[in-house]
Amino acid sequence: MNKLRKHYPETPDGRYFIAKEKLWRKTDPRLDETARRERVKTLMKARRAVKHAADEVALREARQAVDAAKIALGERGPVWWDDGVPDETGKHPCNSSYAEWWRQQQVDPPS
Repeated sequence: MNKLRKHYPETPDGRYFIAKEKLWRKTDPRLDETARRERVKTLMKARRAVKHAADEVALREARQAVDAAKIALGERGPVWWDDGVPDETGKHPCNSSYAEWWRQQQVDPPS
């Protein structure tokens, strides 16, 4: 089965995508494809463990595994860019340094 991926707008600098009206940090682009795939595989396994956790201990461990996998991908933890710009994950684009860009997207959405 071929699943179509949803299109999420990306910030001009490639650091975030927007979903559910929030900025979400993208995977570190410096990861090579093999490393990225392995880390995504680890993340998906951890997410399945969260879904199927039998008790609170298993759930806590699974959530810790999800967090570790997201840190390994660069989606959490220290930012992967080195220009000193702070992380804006979780902010609404209008309440971030991307506010003007986001307003323009609403006026003139990309095709």
